[in-house]
Amino acid sequence: MTAPRRKRKEQVGVVVSDRMAKTVVVRVETRRRHPFYRKTVRHVQRYKAHDEQNTSKVGDVVVIAETRPLSKDKRWRVVRVVEHRVLPAAVLPAPTEADA
Repeated sequence: MTAPRRKRKEQVGVVVSDRMAKTVVVRVETRRRHPFYRKTVRHVQRYKAHDEQNTSKVGDVVVIAETRPLSKDKRWRVVRVVEHRVLPAAVLPAPTEADA
């Protein structure tokens, strides 16, 4: 009999890049209290996540879940898009010649 599978970690973050095929970069921000100074400190971590249908775009809030290693850097997958956000044109990266 096999042991039951443990619940996989899930995190909520914002998509900061969607330029790769079936891959997005998700920025996850956590807040922790510094053990000595007792000040709340922001920690930012960027994860590459697998997005099979390419549904998430830059600015979207997504839920990512741990998974088996899919490549050298990808160990997360996009579970669902929580909120679609439209970023102002000033924030979006400028199109390159390759995009045209």
